[in-house]
Amino acid sequence: MITRIDSNARMSEAVIHGDTVYLAGQVGEPGDDITAQTRTTLAEIEALLAKAGTDKSKILSATIWLADIADFEAMNAVWDAWVDKDNPPARATSEARLASPDYLVEIIVVAAR
Repeated sequence: MITRIDSNARMSEAVIHGDTVYLAGQVGEPGDDITAQTRTTLAEIEALLAKAGTDKSKILSATIWLADIADFEAMNAVWDAWVDKDNPPARATSEARLASPDYLVEIIVVAAR
């Protein structure tokens, strides 16, 4: 069975298949700095995980895209304060051109339920 959360004609914000939850890429508020955008992005991830019946302690993997890799340390400061230290996921971070130049960070996660 497949369950879709917050869907529209283009995409779903989350898709559940069995006990695996796949989140769409989440972004912060355009115009905010990297710290604020990362906080907002992680809050969106937590909210979607809750809707899917899980939480950040069950994140299996995270892929992080930064518009500017120079923001790596500032993003990590927010991430390190947020991530479940007893259950850190596999993670990759790279620089990429995002959908809008106003976005500084995008994060996608896969989690277990």
